[in-house]
Amino acid sequence: MSRLSAREIAAAVNGGASATKEVEAALARAKADTNNAILRVHHERALAAAKRIDVRIKAGEKLPLAGVPIAIKDNLCVEGIEVTAASKILKGYVAPYTATAVQRLEHAGAVVVATANMDEFAFGSSNETSAYGPVKNPIDPTRIPGGSSGGSAAAVAAGIVPLSLGSDTGGSIRQPASLCGVVGMKPTYGMVSRYGLIAFGSSLDQIGPFATNVADAALCLERMSGWDQHDSTSAARNHAGLAQLASGNPFGTLNGLKVGYVAEHAKGLQSEVGAQLERAKKALTDAGATLVPVSLPHEQYAVAIYYVLATGEAASNLSRFDGVRFGHRTAEAATLPEMYAKSRAEGFGREAKRRIMLGTYVLSTGYYDAYYKKAQQVRRLMCRDYEQAYAKCDVILGPVSPTTAFKFGEKLSDPLQMYLSDIFTIAANLAGVPAISVPFGADAKGLPIGLQVQGAQFADDLVLRVAAGLEQLNRA
Repeated sequence: MSRLSAREIAAAVNGGASATKEVEAALARAKADTNNAILRVHHERALAAAKRIDVRIKAGEKLPLAGVPIAIKDNLCVEGIEVTAASKILKGYVAPYTATAVQRLEHAGAVVVATANMDEFAFGSSNETSAYGPVKNPIDPTRIPGGSSGGSAAAVAAGIVPLSLGSDTGGSIRQPASLCGVVGMKPTYGMVSRYGLIAFGSSLDQIGPFATNVADAALCLERMSGWDQHDSTSAARNHAGLAQLASGNPFGTLNGLKVGYVAEHAKGLQSEVGAQLERAKKALTDAGATLVPVSLPHEQYAVAIYYVLATGEAASNLSRFDGVRFGHRTAEAATLPEMYAKSRAEGFGREAKRRIMLGTYVLSTGYYDAYYKKAQQVRRLMCRDYEQAYAKCDVILGPVSPTTAFKFGEKLSDPLQMYLSDIFTIAANLAGVPAISVPFGADAKGLPIGLQVQGAQFADDLVLRVAAGLEQLNRA
């Protein structure tokens, strides 16, 4: 069953197939990973969980994700499992509890078989900053998979698991999904509890799924969404029915749909990415949708805003990793200040240090008003831009990444060029709106291209429906 979708696996297990055999096969694939996508394989825990599922099914239970093997990003806590956010500073740290999103998926029958590699503390767009080495793109191992959830995307693209979890702070699910040729969704901020996620930027982070198809992503999102008493930012909304929406008749959803597009998004794109965007627009209009030009005037400041707000929040969140309570502690320190300094210098990688220093600067006395406060004000204007755009259209279609997957080392020495890789994805995090990457064609080298569908806050159901329509149009 190695190439079956999550729905197909669940249907087979609910029908009497062995969850244990499916999980054993996934564990074997995870152990044989050659892309450095997998950091840890959880053999004993996964087999014990699969056996419990087989018992539940024999007792007459039906589970939405029965026996579905999943991988989780290395910033999601699972009780009794090491979690490091791909950083030396957390090496050896074992989580004392399980993240709500993971717990809900396990309750629905999913089995965590592995932990996936990532950029250190989710700082990166190429998965080259991990303390455990870079992840290779399964489509072309000489190229990056995208980041920061590159391991999660690569695990699905390589067929190790049909579903995986990532986190998206500025495009960290959608960009690697696009570059690896899988589906990746960032839900509305508040749809999924962040409890148990090692924080990068608390007002931006959101957990979301990677999948081989939109229907599986919808099923995964439905099962892990909802209010959580442990997360004050989670929303008390009814998310039931997402799975059925995406597996219905997407072409009926497309007929009469108003699809917004931003003219500026066509500038600076790799030619093949632009060509696939135009192909999608034509396919949508042929299916009965109407194209509507919209404007997001403050989106031009998105990268600048993001790297003020996100680094400020990161500096604050990462201050807890000081060598005192958990994680790495230097062996060479005579005083407390020296212990703090050496522990952090030894534990954090180069990109993490860069962002901590930037964040500390923008939050410091004399610069907070000039940078952080100003960025928050422009963020509010960006949210208003989206509100005005959705008064004219139902969804916004655009690119995910300006280019297809690039070679290792191509942008690592130029942080600004690396940051610009997320130029089309950051705005959705700043505004808290849902956005999904759907595979749509490839370039001349066969490298995948993903297109982005964004919707208004809590219009995740519509985003999924339109994404399912795009998915079928791509296959036509």
